[in-house]
Amino acid sequence: MTAAETSTRRAVLRDAWPIILANAAVPMLGLVDTAVMGHFGTTADLGALALGALLFNFVYWSFGFLRMGTTGFVAQAAGAGDEPEVRATLARGMLLATGLGLALLVLQWPLARAYFGLMDGSAAVQSAAAEYFHARIWGAPAALGLYAISGLLIGLGRSRELLTVQLLLNGLNAALDVWFAGGLGLGARGIGLGTAIAEWTTLGVAGAVAWRVLRARHTDAAPFLAWARIVDAARLRKMLATNGDILVRTLCLLFAFAWFAKTGAGFGDAPLAANHLLLQLVAFSAFFLDGFAFVAEARVGVAWGARDRARFGRAVRLTSELAAGAALLLASAILVLGDAAVAVLTSLPDVRALATAFLPWAALYVLLSVAAFQLDGVFIGTTQTRAMRQAGLLSLGVFLLAAWPATALWGNHGLWAAFVLFVVARAVALLPHYRRMRDRLNA
Repeated sequence: MTAAETSTRRAVLRDAWPIILANAAVPMLGLVDTAVMGHFGTTADLGALALGALLFNFVYWSFGFLRMGTTGFVAQAAGAGDEPEVRATLARGMLLATGLGLALLVLQWPLARAYFGLMDGSAAVQSAAAEYFHARIWGAPAALGLYAISGLLIGLGRSRELLTVQLLLNGLNAALDVWFAGGLGLGARGIGLGTAIAEWTTLGVAGAVAWRVLRARHTDAAPFLAWARIVDAARLRKMLATNGDILVRTLCLLFAFAWFAKTGAGFGDAPLAANHLLLQLVAFSAFFLDGFAFVAEARVGVAWGARDRARFGRAVRLTSELAAGAALLLASAILVLGDAAVAVLTSLPDVRALATAFLPWAALYVLLSVAAFQLDGVFIGTTQTRAMRQAGLLSLGVFLLAAWPATALWGNHGLWAAFVLFVVARAVALLPHYRRMRDRLNA
């Protein structure tokens, strides 16, 4: 290992750790909301929070392309030395985020009616959930705008600023939750209102951070924002096509996780609960793996924009080596410490026994998922998203075809085996596209 490689690995780790912490801070929003409601609200308020938060999680995860697409285009523009395009990319992302956020505001009543009509809940829970939803939905444009700004910061390698923005959002949300729900006694509605205010306030601060970063990079002769470039038809079509591909891929992942949960529920309450606990360990591991994948997005994107073959290969290799090492450590930790973690999460003996029995599957999933995480990062950074869409559809088909006979033969073990096959299939489906993409850069 050369000194240069060591320095580069240190640089990757330096970029990755703030992203890992920022990722880990994301679920804290839900945990803080739940804790506040658990202490200051009623049972109906707590149920309403669970019901309403599920809808927001689905909608906001579906719009994750605002972050991913912005990251790839920003990194490529930075690599090509095209600073006006860096600024225009953020502007397009913010325009799209604003349009989608306003659409959610306009459609909030039919959306709420359709969603809550499908959910089973008491009249008290449904009423409180509706209040939570109609309060929090006013933060939608800000929440989506934060996705675009996060994409800019990741694409430019400004991971520490990203961490600062996320910590501000979490801290402000916690303070407002306690004030509105606890101090003013507004219940679930107060939680939704506090989150919306925190999102708008954080957007203002994040916007100022983005402005400062871009102003410092504005050494070119072009105007800071050129409207003609922002609304250029060809660039807009490329952005929309890329975001559409990522959306399809994300929906495939959502459907797979939903199918996993639905099928697990068919085995009884205890297996369902055990699977849920193990998925929390998988999600925790994803914070770390995503950190390296995000760094890959930025570094690979810069190399792709610069058409630098050596830099591209080095970015893929170094981020993947560190991610693989992290996956091995995380999988080992699940095997060794998983039972203790499960004991912290539940005291129910039947659930704990089942979760312990299925721990090796969770460890195997984490170990093998690193390839899919890294390849996703590479394809997001290069905005070769059609391959991601195709791989998402193909791997979902493989999962569904495998899950039916596997669960019939081996029950929950078969379900986990099919789930592991799903994440492997995602990586395998992307490999041929990766080779063609790498060869095209080599040409």
